[in-house]
Amino acid sequence: MKVAIVHEWLVDYSGSERVLEQLLQIFPEASLFAVIDFLPDHLRQHIFHKPITTTFIQKLPYAQKHYRHYLCLMPLAIEQLDVSGYDVVISSSHAVAKGVLTSPGQLHICYCHSPARYAWDLYHQYLQEAGLTTGLKGLLAKLILHRFRNWDVMTVNRVDYFVANSAYIAKRIQKNYGRDSTVIYPPVDVESFSLPTQREDFYFTASRMVSYKRIDLIVEAFTQMPDKQLFVIGEGPEYDKIKALAGPNVTLLGYQPFAVLKEYMQKAKAFVFAAEEDFGITPVEAQACGTPVIALGKGGALETVTPETGLFFPHQTTESLMEAIARFESSEVTYQQETIRASAQRFHKERFRQEIRQFVLEKYDELQQSN
Repeated sequence: MKVAIVHEWLVDYSGSERVLEQLLQIFPEASLFAVIDFLPDHLRQHIFHKPITTTFIQKLPYAQKHYRHYLCLMPLAIEQLDVSGYDVVISSSHAVAKGVLTSPGQLHICYCHSPARYAWDLYHQYLQEAGLTTGLKGLLAKLILHRFRNWDVMTVNRVDYFVANSAYIAKRIQKNYGRDSTVIYPPVDVESFSLPTQREDFYFTASRMVSYKRIDLIVEAFTQMPDKQLFVIGEGPEYDKIKALAGPNVTLLGYQPFAVLKEYMQKAKAFVFAAEEDFGITPVEAQACGTPVIALGKGGALETVTPETGLFFPHQTTESLMEAIARFESSEVTYQQETIRASAQRFHKERFRQEIRQFVLEKYDELQQSN
């Protein structure tokens, strides 16, 4: 069984790359394809230093830093990848990877992290935040995203089976593509985290500082609660804006190595999470440390946080979060760190490998029998 894995772009090591790493462990002989590959040398061990076949976008001017500006060319680029010599094609897709061309005799399984949110349900928010609601640039952006949506829907039938990374994403796949999907949660490196020997009196959050993560909301809420201490790890384009919002009880630590992140996660009285995420790995990592989670009650967090492991706040507002903090501190619930960690084990990376391997082999056997 010859396997090709098609990834979107390789520029860093985040959620989708963690999935890719496990796919390459399941299928170590697989060939790897991507729109672009600018992965730093110190991260290449995660893809086992595999050679990567890329598209023409790799050689375009400024592609390394501004590859997203070539979105209008990515549908064409992904269709130029020749995977005709493979029995099974697995696309790891949140934008264009699922559009790779395959034949009726090939099995194409798409592990869908999400339909492209900037083209679908976050379309208007994306245009507003990018300042593209009016003017010539705005008109061009709207035209590009309109054409992208048409292509995105047209390529749905190129996929034999969709796998969603959460029930939340399964609903979005059904809404946008009209297709059913099988939910297989992404892998979390639970074993890299452990229970603490002691806890301290502070709250903690960690994230890349981009708008939809809503770190600004968390910082604003804690600034209005000066008797409570918050530590924040992460960097990104919104760092300066968030720093300006932070009161003296809020400490922004910027980027920190894993050992520091782990220490704060272990010692915190709770982990705070305000994003409407497709799945959300960091709340699961916090639970692997036995740390309860205070999360927005939307998106993937509804599938990872339980009444025994944390609580929800209903709205993305400072008032809603502050009320949740008050409930957490006055709650009669005693959170047991062993119970919280046991809940995180549901998302262990070995479970992911077993479920994906079984799914691919079953569907491949069905294809072989039908032929």
